[in-house]
Amino acid sequence: MTKRTSSKYKLDRRMGENIWGRPKSPVNRREYGPGQHGQRRKGKLSDFGIQLRAKQKLKGYYGDLTEKQFRRIYGDAVRMRGDTSELLIGLLERRLDAVVYRSKFVPTVFAARQFVNHGHVLVNGKRVNIPSYRVKEGDVVQVREKSRQLAIVMEATASAERDLPEYLNVDHSKMTAELVRTPALSDVPYPVMMEPNLVVEFYAKN
Repeated sequence: MTKRTSSKYKLDRRMGENIWGRPKSPVNRREYGPGQHGQRRKGKLSDFGIQLRAKQKLKGYYGDLTEKQFRRIYGDAVRMRGDTSELLIGLLERRLDAVVYRSKFVPTVFAARQFVNHGHVLVNGKRVNIPSYRVKEGDVVQVREKSRQLAIVMEATASAERDLPEYLNVDHSKMTAELVRTPALSDVPYPVMMEPNLVVEFYAKN
């Protein structure tokens, strides 16, 4: 069991947005935050608060990332040449669990982490059970043959809830996905607006 699966929608309520675009999100029914003080009028956020919120939203979107993991990915983006905010998105989307989720092999980012952990995924023909594994351009991610008839896989591939992004070449008949190119922010089908530039500002100041 992932450590936030049972309470994943708390993030939706805290942010007041349907982070994953799921039809069951409580934000679809009530937009105020959780808890007895959730309906209080919220004060105007400071610059720090806005940046922190952007970081929590982006980090939370990818499931069970710890602060240490997320900061490490940010550090990798800083060391690369180019726009740090765009590079950060590219690195997050190249995580194996993110590729599995984007390819619609599983219904949620939380399920993607478990799916990889349980050994259902091959990268270039070799089993990889590390969700944070960084997929390279040209790598082929594949669902193991024994795992293709799992209910969770069949449900996800048949769902019309999400579209496949153009930076992945996905073949559901073979259960394969190739990372054609590293995506930019504009390529990623986030259900809500993500602001990685504010995340960069947050870490630059803190």
